[in-house]
Amino acid sequence: MADPITSRSRRGVSAPAAPATREARGRALPRWHYLVALVAGAANTLSFAPTPHGGWLELVIFAFFFAWLTRTTGWKSAALTGGAFGFGNYVTGVWWLYVSMHDYGGMAAPLAGAAVVLFSLYLAVYPALAAGIWSFCAGHARNGAADTDKPFSPTWHGALAFASAWAIGEWLRGTVFTGFPWLSSGYAQVDGPFAGFAPVAGVYGVGWMLALVAALIVQALMPLLPSRGQLDTTDAGNEAKRGVARVAVPGGIAVALIAAGLLLPLAQWTLPANAPLTVRLLQGNVKQEMKFEESGMRAAIDQYQQMITSKPADLIVTPETAIPVLAQQLPPQFASAVRNFSDTTGTAIVFGAIGGTITPEGQVVDYTNSLFGVTPGTRDVYRYDKHHLVPFGEFVPWGFRWFVNLMSIPLGDFARGAPVQKPFIVHNQPVAVDICYEDIFGEEIARSIRESDTPAGVLVNSTNLAWFGDTIALDQHLQIARMRSLETGRPMLRATNTGMTAAIDANGKVIGRLTPYTIGSLDVTVQGTSGSTPYVTSGNNTVLAVSLLLLAFGFAFGPGITRRQNGKK
Repeated sequence: MADPITSRSRRGVSAPAAPATREARGRALPRWHYLVALVAGAANTLSFAPTPHGGWLELVIFAFFFAWLTRTTGWKSAALTGGAFGFGNYVTGVWWLYVSMHDYGGMAAPLAGAAVVLFSLYLAVYPALAAGIWSFCAGHARNGAADTDKPFSPTWHGALAFASAWAIGEWLRGTVFTGFPWLSSGYAQVDGPFAGFAPVAGVYGVGWMLALVAALIVQALMPLLPSRGQLDTTDAGNEAKRGVARVAVPGGIAVALIAAGLLLPLAQWTLPANAPLTVRLLQGNVKQEMKFEESGMRAAIDQYQQMITSKPADLIVTPETAIPVLAQQLPPQFASAVRNFSDTTGTAIVFGAIGGTITPEGQVVDYTNSLFGVTPGTRDVYRYDKHHLVPFGEFVPWGFRWFVNLMSIPLGDFARGAPVQKPFIVHNQPVAVDICYEDIFGEEIARSIRESDTPAGVLVNSTNLAWFGDTIALDQHLQIARMRSLETGRPMLRATNTGMTAAIDANGKVIGRLTPYTIGSLDVTVQGTSGSTPYVTSGNNTVLAVSLLLLAFGFAFGPGITRRQNGKK
């Protein structure tokens, strides 16, 4: 295919027609092109929670984004367009990091604001990379000539390349440097048209399907535009038939994929297992600025002792570090009251505290962010140590000690737990626990089920989002937890300090929640499940293998296909 925009002399003299091998030979896009991409990315933040059914809005925005990419003149402008879109999305979607650094970390406002901007620029590298890869693998960046004003037209291999490059980019963002997959495009689809693909291919597979359908919609609509639909041909009848096919086929497939996404939730991947559990999820609403002060710690321990022992259930869960002391230093009154309550009522209890090892010399080493479980009728104490730690909050990346020193965050360098740890057994029901940030890594949750000798039937997340204030982070994290239920076919229970404390069933539906920034307990009954969804069985391997295969095909054959479609040899 010809380059979308021709080279022209600045003085108005036409340049000789010649093959263009460099993007610089094409006309540079105006700056407003990238500004529009940035605004579209910012608008995409509205697709995520708390917007209801934002998945449909996301589909519209992604269709616009892909159409906007087709205006680019090569891989460089495509990458800049993707980067602008990503920066707009991330800087408006994770601005709440400013609250943790400035309001609670004590970092100066200008530095905290600059840190959010720089972090968003880093995250934008991945959609920029995805757009650049798409440009190459769609035959866009290497289509051979710049002697025509004919714009780039979406193609089948281009649509598949866009979906595959986008999924690879999101996977890399969720993996490199410990990963930050927040705002992965699939999360907006938990109430959208592609939620049914979550148990098949996970959140990245959902994003792959979103990008593919968006590209197919653009491919179907482009021939209807006068400037894009005019072709040089003398066979008007045959061309009219081909024109109808160019609209109907990609449009029909897009509609079929949407229908499949809406119907797939009817498939039952897991089955009910064991008796339902009565559960109490506690929300103490302890102020973050008081959490690690002496008086605040005593008040928190007294409060949670009263909340735990106020009413029995099969399982009671507290938030992350609800008891903000070393487990070996628990006040005897708390330990005795919880143990007696568990034994007399048959209640299993999971509470958050600090783990650590005390050396013979009396020194504490290897601090861990942990959950401890008390089972009625036994002296054994269950322990889970957080594995996937938060950079700068729970460990200091190499070379960034100076950055951490700008904040006043206690306990900033924890030891890691094992990647797969044994579940907590509650009345014969295995329960897989994780802490805060860990539930944004779907592959790790799936692995904990897949590789466990006793696969869990219920998921529990204990977290403290008070670091981020009353912001959209609370709604976004609940949406992420719902995706984990969809991927695994298991209920998810969330006990949080300030919100969102909620219970989610195996179909990803919220069956109960507490109002954020209130003190209370959520009493629900949940049914555990057994069995494996395709995603639990294969993790991200499916979407990665398909994407890499399609990108390799597009890179090898895309330019030739594009040239043949334009009548070039």
